[in-house]
Amino acid sequence: MTTYVITVPGTFLSDIDDETRSELTKRLASHHTDLSETEDVELLTVHEGGTFSVRLEVEAPDRKTAEGDAVRLLAATLEELGFPEKDAPLGPPAVTGIDGES
Repeated sequence: MTTYVITVPGTFLSDIDDETRSELTKRLASHHTDLSETEDVELLTVHEGGTFSVRLEVEAPDRKTAEGDAVRLLAATLEELGFPEKDAPLGPPAVTGIDGES
């Protein structure tokens, strides 16, 4: 398996408060570990206008699987926090880091 850092962009179509932002970061923290910290990337970045990026570490056999897993994980977590797809649409994921075979 290979560890990938996947960046998933999106847009919050309604305001996200600090408490919800903190909870999102907390729930995804286990997918932001050594590789992400070495690359010095933030787990969640929210910009003016509601656009955001989430960077997750995912172990997968290939890039496509890693991207799909990251999107599913983020979408499910957002849904649990009250942001279904219609309120926080996600853009195409991108591999932004790779840690060779483990």
